Amino acid sequence: MATVHRIAPAPVVTLGQAADAYLSTLRGAEQASTRRTYGRVLRWAVTEFGAGISPDEIGPERFAAWFGAQWAERSPSTWNVSLDAVRSAAAYWMRQGWLAADFTRQLERRRPRPDRSRALSRADVEQLLGREDIALRERVLWRMAYETAARSAELLGLNVEDLDLPNRHARVRRKGGAIDIIVWQTATARLLPRLLKGRTSGPLFVTERKARVQLSAADLDEHGRARLSYQQAEALFAKASGGSTLHQLRHSALTHDAEDGTGTPMLMARSGHTSVRSLAKYARVSAEALARHQAERDPARRR
Repeated sequence: MATVHRIAPAPVVTLGQAADAYLSTLRGAEQASTRRTYGRVLRWAVTEFGAGISPDEIGPERFAAWFGAQWAERSPSTWNVSLDAVRSAAAYWMRQGWLAADFTRQLERRRPRPDRSRALSRADVEQLLGREDIALRERVLWRMAYETAARSAELLGLNVEDLDLPNRHARVRRKGGAIDIIVWQTATARLLPRLLKGRTSGPLFVTERKARVQLSAADLDEHGRARLSYQQAEALFAKASGGSTLHQLRHSALTHDAEDGTGTPMLMARSGHTSVRSLAKYARVSAEALARHQAERDPARRR
């Protein structure tokens, strides 16, 4: 008679284990920001529902009530990112067989409110970029951000070896990891040699003093100074501009280009976007440009 073997049931994966397993899939350097944001949301969910329960024990009604209490009063973008975090994890859990049905199904993403005020005026930009009381490092960073329309993180990630000074361009790693070229204009070209002071390697934008903590050699220049952090660069710009963000220089550059009639292919090349939909929010005409357009075409002005 054949021997009958009892098949042991598969071990139950807990919510805490499932959350850790999903976050471990976000390993790439380009996913660091996503991992931090999604990790924060998932930790809140684990705290609320319990690390030891199965993902299948979370009911859609209970989840919707909790999620609404947490994010209903937040902006549409915050709501959407938080929902995306749980929904992406739930999709992964279903593929692993740890979850039978998506418990986020009662919730919908929200339509973002249109933001038409992110671009700085041309006068504000020129006033900021022309200030002589600002340190040379910041003047180069801000001018380069506006002239190239690159993301601040892309510029802060530049090394001296990435620069092609005669041709006024550099290789950057775009969001998502793609290698691309950015190109600057005369003002940046005149300032860069003063910033470099003969340096031939290491981070382009560095701190004023030597690093006090252990850092990777890739983030130190030949004098032991560390790569300038996004947080410090952002704080310095906010202080000088009265609360604006470095991202607004990129936004302003693309908006001003669009107002001047620059076509979509060139805007995408400058911005590094691969989607016209992503570019669209930058290409809106400002109130300043609209007023100028109307004034130039006012019949009364032609008389």
